[in-house]
Amino acid sequence: MAPNDNLTAVLYGINDLRLEQRPVPVPKDDQVLLQMEVVGICGSDVHYLVNGRIGPFVVEKPMIIGHEASGTVIKVGKNVKHLQPGDKVAIEPGVPCRVCNYCKLGSYNLCADIFFCATPPDDGNLSRYYVHAADFCYKLPPNMDLEDGALMEPLSVGVHATKRGKVQVGDVVLILGAGPIGLVTLLSAKAMGASKIIITDILDIKLQKAKELGAHYTIKVERGWQEDDIVEKIKTLLGEEPNKTFDCSGIEQNIRIALKVTKSKGVVVLVGMGQFEQKLPLAAAIFREVDIRGVFRYCNDYPTAIDMVASGKISVKPLITHHYRIEDSLKAFHTAKTQEGNPIKILIHANPNWKPS
Repeated sequence: MAPNDNLTAVLYGINDLRLEQRPVPVPKDDQVLLQMEVVGICGSDVHYLVNGRIGPFVVEKPMIIGHEASGTVIKVGKNVKHLQPGDKVAIEPGVPCRVCNYCKLGSYNLCADIFFCATPPDDGNLSRYYVHAADFCYKLPPNMDLEDGALMEPLSVGVHATKRGKVQVGDVVLILGAGPIGLVTLLSAKAMGASKIIITDILDIKLQKAKELGAHYTIKVERGWQEDDIVEKIKTLLGEEPNKTFDCSGIEQNIRIALKVTKSKGVVVLVGMGQFEQKLPLAAAIFREVDIRGVFRYCNDYPTAIDMVASGKISVKPLITHHYRIEDSLKAFHTAKTQEGNPIKILIHANPNWKPS
């Protein structure tokens, strides 16, 4: 590979994703230059491709896509001591300002000045080469590969969600939505000791995967079902009410179900991103002292996610359904957009030496 080969996937606007050459970046003193290895496609990437925006974040200029990623260190800045060329790393895509009150309190995911890969106006990392803050690159242990490394990003969302819900041994957990985030929340809840996990979705194939990953019960929600009927089905299958509920869909009906079905003194965690305004039965939570907690990305969760996989408590490999080379990124995003072949996690391989196993 020529040193100037930095093939890059750039989103120019709605349904306008292009592959083009970009200059190989030079790391600053506190950065590392990475040869990108694996980049997963996230639902947010597809949302930007199809809609050009997510809430207030609008694609107004060409933006490099991708943020679920791993890479190999090629060069380190002069201040970097904990990494060296050849290290395999998982890349946490958000780099905060480090000086605001949220950063100082450890809640850097709420930093107003955070750089976050592939969130406008910040570029992502679906490219051959990329530079990133060294302290947000995590060296992978020997028993984890670069595919595992890329999936630490979505897994960290699940870890953060279950930490927000304070999942512990013996908890009865309901997860609404069996997409990728619902599945990583399932994996994390199981690893943290939940005794019973029930998950809902509208697609059999997603529920089958949830079963494979350890869900004890599944409910396929049929068109026309009333939310109160779903509440009763959940209670009947569990034999009780869940004390920890995670909405991983953002759908109004699911949030309403969560507020109605969760046990008194329980916790509802809102993980999915839905409409800005929704009509909800808040009295169902108020009268029973059900806590409602939001989740935004993750914070201090990459080390936990890596430890869970390295220790064998979690395997993310079953989430992977499709592989593409970076040259075929447009095909990869077509698969993600159309859902042809029922993808869960689509991985794009940026290293030209990658060979399918």
